[in-house]
Amino acid sequence: MKNTFSVLRISGLIALAIILAELTIETGDQSVLEVYPIFWLVLGVILLLAIAIEVSVAALDKTLYMSLKPDDRAAYDAAVAVREKNRFAWFKETYDKLLDKKPIENEDEIILDHNYDGIKELDNNLPPWWLYGFYASIIFAGIYLARYHVFDGATQKDEYLAEVAEAKAAVEAYKENAKGFIDANTVELLTGTEDINAGKAIFSGNCAACHKIDGGGGIGPNLTDSYWILGGGIKNVFNTISEGGRAGKGMVSWKTDLKPEEIAHVASYVLSLHSTTPLDPKEPEGELWVDPDARVDEVKVETIDSASIEIEMSYEEE
Repeated sequence: MKNTFSVLRISGLIALAIILAELTIETGDQSVLEVYPIFWLVLGVILLLAIAIEVSVAALDKTLYMSLKPDDRAAYDAAVAVREKNRFAWFKETYDKLLDKKPIENEDEIILDHNYDGIKELDNNLPPWWLYGFYASIIFAGIYLARYHVFDGATQKDEYLAEVAEAKAAVEAYKENAKGFIDANTVELLTGTEDINAGKAIFSGNCAACHKIDGGGGIGPNLTDSYWILGGGIKNVFNTISEGGRAGKGMVSWKTDLKPEEIAHVASYVLSLHSTTPLDPKEPEGELWVDPDARVDEVKVETIDSASIEIEMSYEEE
């Protein structure tokens, strides 16, 4: 028992030293043992000192014990035995009360008359911990019944849906207020010279191989006409660049290579190519697209040839 407590004291001292070091020494996300390897040496010194103290105390205790007279030694042994017996008396008493069991020497008081080939049965009481738990479950069931079935309290499903709605609202609020956060729902058309030039540089280095440098189309479709395979407008073009084209035959997703701001620049530059005249334009692909959210006071459609038309939209500013 003495050895056990000695090990526990030494272990506790080492753990306390580590905790204090972690709380008092600034090391960021790393452990103090990783940032300062010399701390291992400090722990070793603490360990040796703790062991030396325990050994010294044990030796002193043994020396004092051996110096006692036989009668005093017997009295000391008796006192130690009583102390050891009462060390966890409260725990043993509590444990016995929770079980409410009869001592073996008193089992004859609760033995029943049943006898099955020499096997007899004891009439033990139910353990109080089990009995109190059973009564508590009955009380809880009554409260639960009244709360959720009599007074129409919010069920777990209702609480879940409410929390999901709150989380979605928080996400949307973050998207609206977070500086620099751009996705297909929040992106806006950029028309500044610097933004367009930035998009042109990215387009020339990554997109011109398939769409040609002037956007007239090669492997990819013509980007200068009013026909779009996956929809036009800044939001659709941003989403197409970010997520990629049609599965199996469209262009790859660029969201792992380009930042959201860069995709917004490219999408805005692509839209700036509309109605320009490429050197060797590819035939229109997809469907004619008109922005459903555009405020248009007048739309003029002119047929250029059997394969293409020109749309002119205008609106009056208030």
